[in-house]
Amino acid sequence: MDRLTAAQVFVEVVDSGSMTMAAERLEMSTAMVSRYLATMEEWFDARLLHRTTRKLSLTDAGMAALPACRQLLELAEDARHLAADRSREPAGVFRVTAAGSFADAQLTAALVEFQRQYPQVEFILSTGDKAADLVGERVDLAVRITNNLDPTLIARPLAVCRSRLCASPAYLKKYGSPQAPEDLLQHQCIAHAFGIGKVYRFTKQGQSVEVPVQWSFQTNETAVLRRAVLEGAGLAMLPTYYVGEDFRNGRLVGLLPDYEPEMLGIHAIYLSRQHQPLALRLLVDFLTQRFAGVVPPWDLVLT
Repeated sequence: MDRLTAAQVFVEVVDSGSMTMAAERLEMSTAMVSRYLATMEEWFDARLLHRTTRKLSLTDAGMAALPACRQLLELAEDARHLAADRSREPAGVFRVTAAGSFADAQLTAALVEFQRQYPQVEFILSTGDKAADLVGERVDLAVRITNNLDPTLIARPLAVCRSRLCASPAYLKKYGSPQAPEDLLQHQCIAHAFGIGKVYRFTKQGQSVEVPVQWSFQTNETAVLRRAVLEGAGLAMLPTYYVGEDFRNGRLVGLLPDYEPEMLGIHAIYLSRQHQPLALRLLVDFLTQRFAGVVPPWDLVLT
């Protein structure tokens, strides 16, 4: 008998808790359900279910087999979609969210390029540095910069986010440059409200260094943080994907070059791998290829 159908029957019996209910949902007879279960038990060479007149329960072998059967069904479904997708043009409206600075500096151009390849795809791009609720806000894809991932969501790495401690030339002319991390206590610092708290974290020659600092200015938006630094308000950590041009033309000056600020991961976040639209799968692949590499494309000009 068809083992894929047998696996489907086994999973349905477990989920419904009844052979009769499973038979109704699968539109087959109870006798056929029983035959498929027997096929599964022959396949695994073990009893998978305890059967009584009142209820069904998994044996130890059944508990071990259930995740494998679910995975088998997911793979079969993915294969079916892949085969169907070959004859389809990616299309649809997709809600994407990202930090405003990353959307401005990197993501928007990527989405526009993707649309050139697949003109039937439409995007609704929302920005903000606070993590969006994917379920409540009906977000299809979130691009998040963090090292603290939600285990209930699917995350695919896109790139590494490096930062630089920096200041404007005008600020440094007035207050001088810090020569060591402990000098930061003598300087005005600017903080991101959703960022690193009252501690700067660096790495030097593989060793972690933490430095407490005092904030003179806080904001919840990276663009405002950058503007405050350019205006001479103080020192700040700014992502290199956003301020590369400022370093190249001298508007910002990097500080403490021997100390590497803590790196963060840039991830594509979505709810499930199952029944994922073709366009969304292609988009994640596209972003992975565009931003991939040991050194992200925006850092190549700084190395």
